[in-house]
Amino acid sequence: MNKRKFGKYAIAATVGASLLFPQIQSVKAASTSHYSVPPKHELRAAWIASVVNIDWPSATGLSVMQQKSEFIKLLDEVEKMGMNSVVVQIKPTADAFYPSEYGPWSKYLTGTQGKDPGYDPLEFMVEEAHKRNIEFHAWFNPYRITMPRTAPGNATLEDLNSLAENHPARKHPDWVLPYGKQLYFDPGNPEARQFIIDGIMEVVKKYDIDAVHLDDYFYPYRIAGQEFPDQPSYEKYGKQTFANKDDWRRDNVDQFVKKLHNSIKKEKSYVKFGISPFGVWRNIAKDPTGSNTTAGQTNYDDLFADTRNWINKEYLDYITPQIYWNIGFEPAAYDILANWWSKEVQGKNIDLYIGQADYKINANNEAWAMPDELPNQIALNRTIPEIKGSMHFSIKDLDNNPLGIKDRLSQDVYKTKALIPSMPWLDDQAPKKPKFDNAVRTSNGVKLTVNNHPSENDVAYYVVYRFDGTKKESIDDPRNILTTIRKTEDGETTYLDTTACKDQDYTYEITAVDRLHNESKESNQIKVKADKN
Repeated sequence: MNKRKFGKYAIAATVGASLLFPQIQSVKAASTSHYSVPPKHELRAAWIASVVNIDWPSATGLSVMQQKSEFIKLLDEVEKMGMNSVVVQIKPTADAFYPSEYGPWSKYLTGTQGKDPGYDPLEFMVEEAHKRNIEFHAWFNPYRITMPRTAPGNATLEDLNSLAENHPARKHPDWVLPYGKQLYFDPGNPEARQFIIDGIMEVVKKYDIDAVHLDDYFYPYRIAGQEFPDQPSYEKYGKQTFANKDDWRRDNVDQFVKKLHNSIKKEKSYVKFGISPFGVWRNIAKDPTGSNTTAGQTNYDDLFADTRNWINKEYLDYITPQIYWNIGFEPAAYDILANWWSKEVQGKNIDLYIGQADYKINANNEAWAMPDELPNQIALNRTIPEIKGSMHFSIKDLDNNPLGIKDRLSQDVYKTKALIPSMPWLDDQAPKKPKFDNAVRTSNGVKLTVNNHPSENDVAYYVVYRFDGTKKESIDDPRNILTTIRKTEDGETTYLDTTACKDQDYTYEITAVDRLHNESKESNQIKVKADKN
């Protein structure tokens, strides 16, 4: 996940955000202490990074019980903040958080690359997320082999010797390129690309994930004065077809994205595919259709990631640009980029989410020291129909609660529940409405029972709506959502509403939802009278 700040790059000033998008003035002026009509459908995800133990596990060498306990606590915090998805990094440096034929066990588990942690973390994480009806996006870094070396000088192929003996990079040094202080798989090598796709597909086939997720690392970010050393690959694979090496590089990434997309859909059509690129496609100075920004590096010109092409050809199900700057930031304003990306996806079968820079909150600059900055960004998102939600980087930063942002999400911005947006191009058939068997008061609350009919195997979870009193209200208002509950495998699914007051009448309804979030019509209503005793 890119945390680069524009201070590292040369940037020129650009037109102020409020001049280009005056609607932001109303967002800034509006009270951010209350969102009167929050969206019913909104992706709310937290990134959970494993590389260098950013988020989880908190350190290497923890016991299995400690690792599990930490992850469960993170999921509990995700729930408390009103989120509905996690994006978990399971392949950080060509190693794995699961038993794999395509890479050794990750060193971020045990401290030793290749050492078995004694359980299958991925299986455990998916199961725990689904228990809470939290969507699980499996996050892969496709080309990165090592993090920056601590030894003096740049990386060399001799650094391969520091990897586990069964590491694929050691077995195929001809696939590897050193650049700066790191090693990478060569995106221009067709065999390396296919190997990476096969490694991702191993997870798609074996695990019940909801999505495959890639971030912004394709070709590495440019290092001043150093050229990425792929000339031999260009001579071998690209020069006959592409007179321009940069065009060949972009085509390499395009081929990878397209083939991975097709492979996923062929295996499991319901598994979503998303990418979270750097926040700028191209600057307007390079392309009049680019964004009114002056970023030092861009997807198209420096990372050779042509996000526009992926959108136009619908190689993705969602795209999450990392717009890691504040509203009105002149070199790359959040509001300018949010509007630019929204126009890119118009009319396309691709959902747009925004990557939010929670890690910058309380940073040493004026904008991010303002507690309303992130809430205002989400308020702006909600005024743009194409933006379907947010991914927050990262869970540790939120958990630290800088400027009270964790409290702000749970008590205000994400106070009401939200369902994940459906993707009708993948599936638009809602399940049949469920049979709501019973709702009865107990000493601990109101117990709800739903009949899991054997023929209704397309149901993934149920949405429980609760209305005060005996008068039905609209299920379109998310404030009426009490909770969502994952369908169990036995004959019935139950839920205990411990928040029900004894002296209050209630009306309950339930809907059934499939794993792509198509929602059924309402069930029968059950009214529960106040307990007069």
